[in-house]
Amino acid sequence: MGLHYILQHLDKSGTYARILFVDFSSAFNTIIPDILQNKLSQLSVPTSICQWITSFLTDRQQLVRLGKLISGTCTISTGSPQGCVLSSLLFSLYTNDCTKDPSVKLLNWDGDDSAYRQEVEQLSLWCSHNNLELNTLKTVEMTVDFRKKTLHSPLSAS
Repeated sequence: MGLHYILQHLDKSGTYARILFVDFSSAFNTIIPDILQNKLSQLSVPTSICQWITSFLTDRQQLVRLGKLISGTCTISTGSPQGCVLSSLLFSLYTNDCTKDPSVKLLNWDGDDSAYRQEVEQLSLWCSHNNLELNTLKTVEMTVDFRKKTLHSPLSAS
């Protein structure tokens, strides 16, 4: 849907699009079960399923095996198990509310990118409230602009 909107927009004369591809550091390891449970409740997920998921993510035993060496066990209550079928779905639900507008229609018609920059700032704030960190080395901005002689100020990690 987002791509369709961007392409329709670019069909109009004198327009451009700025797209931000976001990467989170250690994404699955940062899920906080209580925050996820609140988000699931807001999405009208039945209470019993919310409680089951919270129980599944809380007080998990973990150890490390290297060859014949095995560490002691450690109890963890954050994150979602690597390789678990549910992990991708749970992370998608955890990040479902990262923008106000689900289709993120941040296209500028007049060359003023302040709304775009404000939305990126809001994303950064949202990350801090949800125990997520943007991986600035892998987060990439792309500008699609067919106009001649234009200059866009890139975003910078600050």
